[in-house]
Amino acid sequence: MTDISRLTPLWERLRTAGKPVILYGMGDGAQKIMNVAEQKGVKISGVMASDDFVRGHSFAGFEVKKLADIEAEFDGCIILVCFGTSIPEVMQRITVISDRHELYAPDVPVIGGGLFDAEYANNHIEELNEVYELLADEHSKDVFDGWLEYRITGNISPLLRNQTEKQEAYELLSLTDSEIYADLGAYNGDTIEEFLKVTGGKFTKIYAMEPDARSYAKLKRRHYSLSPYDFRTYNAGAWSCDTVMEFVSKGGRNSTLTPYEKGKAASPSSIKQVAMKSLDGILGNDPVTLIKYDVEGSEEKALDGSAKAIARYKPKLIVSLYHRTEDMFTLPKKVKRLNPNYRLYLRQHPYIPAWDMNLYCI
Repeated sequence: MTDISRLTPLWERLRTAGKPVILYGMGDGAQKIMNVAEQKGVKISGVMASDDFVRGHSFAGFEVKKLADIEAEFDGCIILVCFGTSIPEVMQRITVISDRHELYAPDVPVIGGGLFDAEYANNHIEELNEVYELLADEHSKDVFDGWLEYRITGNISPLLRNQTEKQEAYELLSLTDSEIYADLGAYNGDTIEEFLKVTGGKFTKIYAMEPDARSYAKLKRRHYSLSPYDFRTYNAGAWSCDTVMEFVSKGGRNSTLTPYEKGKAASPSSIKQVAMKSLDGILGNDPVTLIKYDVEGSEEKALDGSAKAIARYKPKLIVSLYHRTEDMFTLPKKVKRLNPNYRLYLRQHPYIPAWDMNLYCI
């Protein structure tokens, strides 16, 4: 595993570099990074956006400027990427900027608290080493090392060098045309579409769970043609048991349970009561061969809610590892406790920052 003592921590670099620090992007990500910067004693000197988005906007008291205007104002600066993207052109634009300027993409948690910095890594070094040793192939270990270096330094290079397309991961899973697939966090049906492309549109059964009402409606429309087959949908979130919880509906991937929005005000109109279900409760004693978990920070609870199926049938698993600071070590260890017979593979798909980091369990 990477020797973290040799790495230069991002926030130490920002604090001591003696250069103006510029935020690239607006919105929730920029606010999170600005909050951490304040805690770490790092001064923010400006905000920029891609040329197409500079239309007289302001953010946190700063006029949002084009890169050319930032370059004219400051003789050398550090740029912090404050948004996530998997769009190839945008990722390429970020890479081009990194060739001209010192650029970082700070790692801040999508959900929950904590910051994965050098101190956090040192405090959890035994758990990180344990997960590293559990990984089944050298590429997984390379991904882990690059991920660890990226999270501590903020440098995108170690993140990008190990990224692979999803097709490679689906080949790793060796999907057949008779899968029984449970998509937990089905969103608008995009991953079901990926699944169907891999299997040639054939399957035995699909269970799709999505708590956000607008995303659920899109899911139903997108895959209406599957309804004559055994395609079962649930407007519910994946959890450890059957219950009802408050949910902040944002009409997209960022919809989340209200306990995970600590410290953030939510519009009363966006808070909904939603059903939460365990996959074990839905399945009963029926089998499942493939489960995907992308449930905005509830992955550990969702794994608990499918513990019986995992122990009994050892389905192939796809588990998102990027929502919470601790996911990289808590979730792989959880899977191995539920069924010690799994082989664990780590894959990072094209994204800046380290989103779409998945654990594949076979």
